[in-house]
Amino acid sequence: MELYIIRHTAVDVPAGYAYGQTDVPLKSSFEEGAKQVLQQLSGISFDKVYTSPLSRCVRLAGYCGYPDARQDDRLKELHFGSWEMKSWDEVAADPHAATWFDDWMYVSTPEGESYMDQYHRVSAFLEEIRTSGMERVAIFTHGGVQTCAQVYAKKVEFKDAFKHVPAYGEIMTLIL
Repeated sequence: MELYIIRHTAVDVPAGYAYGQTDVPLKSSFEEGAKQVLQQLSGISFDKVYTSPLSRCVRLAGYCGYPDARQDDRLKELHFGSWEMKSWDEVAADPHAATWFDDWMYVSTPEGESYMDQYHRVSAFLEEIRTSGMERVAIFTHGGVQTCAQVYAKKVEFKDAFKHVPAYGEIMTLIL
């Protein structure tokens, strides 16, 4: 199965903030970035198209011709819990931060999730579509989901996942 995983375009959030599952707006350059994604997908047909339910992904899917892409909560970004929309400086001041930074793979953010929590929900989704019989699938989603997919496909190791976060609007192709 060919899997096309498309990261949303740039968000209108100040640099250095944890926005995770917050439904944040896109930058005014959305159309420019979306046109580039659309051009790269031109001529490719998909058995099914999925999207994170967050508007930054739904909007890109719609722009690319998939307004009815199936929304799936498992395709959401890492949930930063009470750290959502806080700067990393604010996060660092939280007493729980040192524990999380030391073991982000297994330690959940306050009221949120760990990377392993995210990986389990993303890998459950990927396993479901891998065994579906479909040949080509598109997913409009987030950088964290793309890193989970790379780990699932054994392209990168867990410990190196965040070294491989794709750019906004980047399309990753995996064979599952």
